[in-house]
Amino acid sequence: MTAAPSPAIVILAAASLPVARQLQQAMPPAQIYGLASRVNAPDVAPYDSFGDTLGQLFQANRPIVGLCAAGILIRTLAPRLNNKWQEPPVLAVAEDGSAVVPLLGGLQGVNDLARQLGAVLDTAPAITTSGDIRFRTALLAPPPGYRLVNPEDAKTFLATLLAGATVRRLGSAPWLEQSRIPWSDSGALTVRVASGDLNPDDPDPDDPPPSGTCLVYAVEPPEPRPGTLAIVGTGPGSAEWLSPQVRQVLQSATDWVGYKTYLNLAAPLHLPHIQRHGSDNRVERDRAKLALDLAAAGRTVAVISSGDPGIYAMAAAVFEVLEQGQNPAWTEIEIQVCPGISAMQAAAALAGAPLGHDFCAISLSDILKPWPVIEQRLAAAAAADFAIALYNPISSQRPWQLTAARDLLLHHRAPTTPIVLGRNLGRPGQQVTVKDLGSLGPDDADMRTVILVGSSQTRRIERPQGTPWVYTPRWYPTD
Repeated sequence: MTAAPSPAIVILAAASLPVARQLQQAMPPAQIYGLASRVNAPDVAPYDSFGDTLGQLFQANRPIVGLCAAGILIRTLAPRLNNKWQEPPVLAVAEDGSAVVPLLGGLQGVNDLARQLGAVLDTAPAITTSGDIRFRTALLAPPPGYRLVNPEDAKTFLATLLAGATVRRLGSAPWLEQSRIPWSDSGALTVRVASGDLNPDDPDPDDPPPSGTCLVYAVEPPEPRPGTLAIVGTGPGSAEWLSPQVRQVLQSATDWVGYKTYLNLAAPLHLPHIQRHGSDNRVERDRAKLALDLAAAGRTVAVISSGDPGIYAMAAAVFEVLEQGQNPAWTEIEIQVCPGISAMQAAAALAGAPLGHDFCAISLSDILKPWPVIEQRLAAAAAADFAIALYNPISSQRPWQLTAARDLLLHHRAPTTPIVLGRNLGRPGQQVTVKDLGSLGPDDADMRTVILVGSSQTRRIERPQGTPWVYTPRWYPTD
């Protein structure tokens, strides 16, 4: 299989480097090119002539992201524009990252790339393609695995569609089903997905032929290859806490697997061709098996957790199921775990530095381990004077456990020990509260709360306004 040409990020000045590197992290194969007289950095390929370099990259069919004015790119490439079916994606990005403008390559996925870069820069891309805006799909540029059989009819078809016609769909394709195309069994237009071989010399009389009122897509299965499975952590919820690596993995996936709430949190990064597989919160092993089976079938799968995927999340569930080895094909899958900011890290950062010295994390949920084990671990951690992050502190099924945990901790901690309660971190309704351990009650927390319990050395710094700072010193008494 021929590898796709790697993207090129072209800059004219050193001031563009921070944004260029940010974009490069979202497109790992990308290379930054900088004008030699103005940019000198070890990770930048120097060039002397902007026009010659841009032309060579364009001729090599490499996606181009220019951190410069759109007009410069247009004037430079205008003499080379002769076949819109072969033009690579070309985008202009403002030097400060405040604007993303797709210019060329609408048939090669430029709008999807613009959305990807816009998500990285937290700015809405300036997409002007009427069909893409209205229908959230590009009929002229189907995703991998599909080929438009009659592109010469597309202009007439799209004009009729944009004028208000409805469309009949024959055959199944997730990217079409997830679009906003106005489907109707009595539509004046037709989209046909042909899963078998198309023989123009012997057409099926029951199938409408390709025409200005019928677009036909041939399903072309990709070459067999090992699938990939990435287990990603999106952080507690805020987009600014999402790593560039996770953004890139999410937008290059063919399938998202996860708890429905977590899939919704990642929705701004969803692209039309990505299939969502949402499920309930308590079926982790089922989710893991589904993800492994999809990857074994050659799909590019992202399993989505909030926080960090390796902390009370899906990474362990995937490896538990993998170890059982129910499917020999699972051994061929390339698996990676992409870290995220955990809830305890987010809560600690918002409160100061309560985890500044030795600490541990304990889940109070007794679904996967018995309560006596939780009690034993709480007692040991408290006796060792660790700061403690408490996950899953309370639920409607076990309202008594938080009070029991508090009472146990008070055998080893003063009632005035500072604690931090972080709720809905990075999401609407975020709350960070500081109070004393002795006053902690069941009404203070829910399953969306993480609790940080200080050690004997943890301190509070009052502020004239706002929540007190809480920190644990780096040193510990020697006597």
